[in-house]
Amino acid sequence: MHRRRFLAAGAAAASVGLAGCRSLFQTRSARSPPLVEDRPDAVYVPSHVEGMEMVGMASAGDFRVALTYSYPHRFWLVSGDSTEKVTIEGSDSLHLMTTVWDPETETVLPHGSVTATITLDGETLTSGKSLWPMISQNMGVHAGDNLELDGAGTYDIEVTVPPLPTRRAGALRDRFGDLGSASFSLEFSQSALEEISYERLPDRQGERDALDPMSMDMMPVSATPAPGEMPGTVVGEGTSGDARFVVARLESPPAGISAEGDRSYLAVSMRTPYNGYPIPQASLSATVSGDGTNRYDGSLTPTVHPDLGYHYGAVADVQSGDDLTLSVDAIPQIARHEGYETAFVSFDELSMTVEE
Repeated sequence: MHRRRFLAAGAAAASVGLAGCRSLFQTRSARSPPLVEDRPDAVYVPSHVEGMEMVGMASAGDFRVALTYSYPHRFWLVSGDSTEKVTIEGSDSLHLMTTVWDPETETVLPHGSVTATITLDGETLTSGKSLWPMISQNMGVHAGDNLELDGAGTYDIEVTVPPLPTRRAGALRDRFGDLGSASFSLEFSQSALEEISYERLPDRQGERDALDPMSMDMMPVSATPAPGEMPGTVVGEGTSGDARFVVARLESPPAGISAEGDRSYLAVSMRTPYNGYPIPQASLSATVSGDGTNRYDGSLTPTVHPDLGYHYGAVADVQSGDDLTLSVDAIPQIARHEGYETAFVSFDELSMTVEE
């Protein structure tokens, strides 16, 4: 197993007995400071930044998986058009996270069905626990949850990755259709947890900005291509709900996406500002019209492609000068870490003229 500490810094170990319990409570309270006042309805710098500890990386069938952990922390689930805050419970021991990617192209694969089974000394503590698909400013797209452990010890963790439900194209087509699993060993203690870095950001919190992505040279971070690096031709850009939309037209659909006749492909990259992470688990649709003709009116399918990244696409006849309207029919259902919870929840239609 590979182990590496990210942004590590020293911290005092917890005491034992009643004083230790009080110290642990105070430590957790200090690491869950009040939310920023007057948070904007947009991406903002959170109240603090945490590091993380690498447990290891392993293959899970065609998938590659990294397992990491950090302090228990608050996050927000999304249901329909509303968000719900998940607070830290007194029994929470850590925040366990997984990142899944294609080892050949290093494309991070947003996955909503990763599970973890945790055992200690042969006793199962957690069986098939579903991890929430999430997005954070310093880690991008991943899956995670706050979990309870049984004190210090060596835990066996099996991560299961079901077949990827998202449409795959290009070099990813015909892959990731089988379940994979990977085994890890986590040596956990409160003192080791408290060695992970933690920093308050009083001078930056609330700013319309974002934390920098974590430097992780052993594993990829979810990303989208810069507009100038997207395949095809970028025909429009815009912003709605504080998400950035980059629209590209390809002369023909990517391999793995069928089309009748000689037709073009419309790819819409929905991404975060500042860090350019893909925003998955939304429902998008588009209308394209020109010369009095309705060329396309329908949904855009979530698709992952090594060069286009995670995007929403459709086979559609798109020509220069056409009127294009994008609609977010369902907001992204991905859970959010602090700094993203007030963004990407309310969208206006985005209209543009196709330019080439």
